[in-house]
Amino acid sequence: MVTLYYHTGACSLAPHIVLEWIGEPYETKAVEFGDKEYLKINPAGAVPALDTGEGWILTQAAAVLRYLADRFPQAGVAPDGSPRDEAEADRWSSFITGDLHPAFFPLFLPDRYTRAREKEAFDNVREAAKALVRKKFDIVDAHLAGRRFMAGDKLSYLDAYVFPMERWGASLLEDGLSKYPNIQKHHDMMAADEGVKRVLAAEGA
Repeated sequence: MVTLYYHTGACSLAPHIVLEWIGEPYETKAVEFGDKEYLKINPAGAVPALDTGEGWILTQAAAVLRYLADRFPQAGVAPDGSPRDEAEADRWSSFITGDLHPAFFPLFLPDRYTRAREKEAFDNVREAAKALVRKKFDIVDAHLAGRRFMAGDKLSYLDAYVFPMERWGASLLEDGLSKYPNIQKHHDMMAADEGVKRVLAAEGA
């Protein structure tokens, strides 16, 4: 049995959703950032971490998601296996990991992005971050035009991966997702999913 280490509201929501979709038994453990015991599991201190039940632990959301999709192919949350679909999945996973997710970091921790300690400086960092988030959302919204899912014609781990960031945007941008109708539609589809509902309830999110 696999065990997922997560933090409520973090991107670890994505593998939690995928585990629920897979439908095999799994366990979860909520952790706090900076917890000394968790640092023994993942020295980077980030979530998620996945105890594979095979004597090793995997970290990094994109790697965890791909591993789960490949380990449980019967769930059908992986690309279809063609070179193009595999490449497209890797492209969007890399975009979420390297572009979209980091754009939010200064919103959560503005003090890490300036040496100034004044509130005005933190507010400036947050405003710059929102502008960057909007640029990344423009790309996602354009990609989702005419599409129901992030990749191909079926639900995949990429839909779970982008969902936490959609939720962040809905709560942290003054106008929520109103300027991104395709993202809003995708968010609403995910929020209506029964597995997603169970996970959000379990995390108290």
